[in-house]
Amino acid sequence: MEYSGPTSLYIDGEWVDAAAGETIETVDPATEELYATVARADEEDVDAAVQAADAAAEYGSEWRSMGPSERGQKLHAMADAIEEMKDEITLVESHDNGKTPFEAGMEVQMVIDTFRYYAGWADKVTGQYNPVPGERVNFTTREPLGVTAHIAPWNYPFQLAGRSLAPALACGNTTVLKPSSQTPLSALYYGLAADEAGIPDGVVNVVPGSGSGAGSALASHPGVEHVTFTGSTEIGKQVMADAAQNVTGVTLELGGKGPNIVLPDADLDAAAKGIHYGIFMNAGQMCWAGSRLLVHEDVADELVEKIVQRAESTPLGSGIDDDARMGPVVSESHMEDVLEYISIGENEGATVACGGGVDEAKDTGYFVRPTVLTDVTNDMTVAREEIFGPVLSVIEFSDTEEAVELANDSPYGLLAGIWTQGLSKAHRVADRLDYGMVSVNEYPVTFPQTPFGGTKQSGHGREQGEEAVREFTQAKNVNINI
Repeated sequence: MEYSGPTSLYIDGEWVDAAAGETIETVDPATEELYATVARADEEDVDAAVQAADAAAEYGSEWRSMGPSERGQKLHAMADAIEEMKDEITLVESHDNGKTPFEAGMEVQMVIDTFRYYAGWADKVTGQYNPVPGERVNFTTREPLGVTAHIAPWNYPFQLAGRSLAPALACGNTTVLKPSSQTPLSALYYGLAADEAGIPDGVVNVVPGSGSGAGSALASHPGVEHVTFTGSTEIGKQVMADAAQNVTGVTLELGGKGPNIVLPDADLDAAAKGIHYGIFMNAGQMCWAGSRLLVHEDVADELVEKIVQRAESTPLGSGIDDDARMGPVVSESHMEDVLEYISIGENEGATVACGGGVDEAKDTGYFVRPTVLTDVTNDMTVAREEIFGPVLSVIEFSDTEEAVELANDSPYGLLAGIWTQGLSKAHRVADRLDYGMVSVNEYPVTFPQTPFGGTKQSGHGREQGEEAVREFTQAKNVNINI
């Protein structure tokens, strides 16, 4: 299908070409064919977008002067506009990223729900009265930061952009969004939605470009007051260093190596279903993927057999195949990286229980078969490093103490899962896990209302929920001597 959506930069309420005239070509990972060509922003374009956002954030501007309730109505209108375009965005996301229409549709719906959730927050960002000594009135307010930068990844291009855009806008900030150069298309629809919703010019700006070019220029721009980045830990460190030049605040949601701990009393059918979904959804290209299965030795064989059966029966297909439940990985180079990890795992002693290579039934596309590796130890490369593909590493344990130690023995700490029918066991294990999120008897799961983020190398700060309101506002204390 030929792409017919927006292809220009969206700056100050206008669709414009890149200053240097450069473009980005995107390839459909399922067909390996050119899908679209869009404008490629450089430092000059980023500067124009930040200046537009800065002007829209000034005192007296339409957006800054707008009442909180009206601002909430604008976010509801953006949600309405996105909902009207849902089918189109879903199809674009499928072709641009490779994920199935089922997964892309969930992604778009999550954005709609997120905008509606934060629309309700717009008039509920309140301060507090502080009881201080003497004849004084002392209170604290929470104010918008100003211009916020949003650098979104390629694995969930639309959802992870909207996850930070919505709270930033609800709190009264203005925004510049830089989507990944690998998947730049769906982000442009935020420009269409802003137009449709009557968002003032300059409040929402979208500038596709490279990470080293537009991304670095945005993170290091002196006009930016806060940077939100989702991506690899390596690049996240660079974004933090760029932002530090101007003492700019950052929210970083980075890598993961999520463990699913299966205790011997677990419902193995439910666990197999959740673990399969948690590693093979989006072809395993997720920071919160459950890529390590920590399973008690008494039930390991039975559980692995159930997961392998599910993996081998998972239908692979393109973004226009409604029957598919797993698409290709995003690019040829990434496919080669995933296959190399599988090879390293075998060389270090792991056993390929299923998968282990490309789908030879496909004539085109970057399809890696769902792979389960057994006989893995926690010191192996496949257990330590984030593969970001459809590869599950199975590690056995003999008691709960060992399971907790294995789970925490990781440089990452994003999401962990626990499978047990004992509520007290779940509480005790969850309390000891050094992770930002823990899910019991389902995986993975999140909601707009709940904070999302991790510990250690998995990031800094939190998105979603009330925590995001704090990320995108700053406290001001006022003292009045009466």
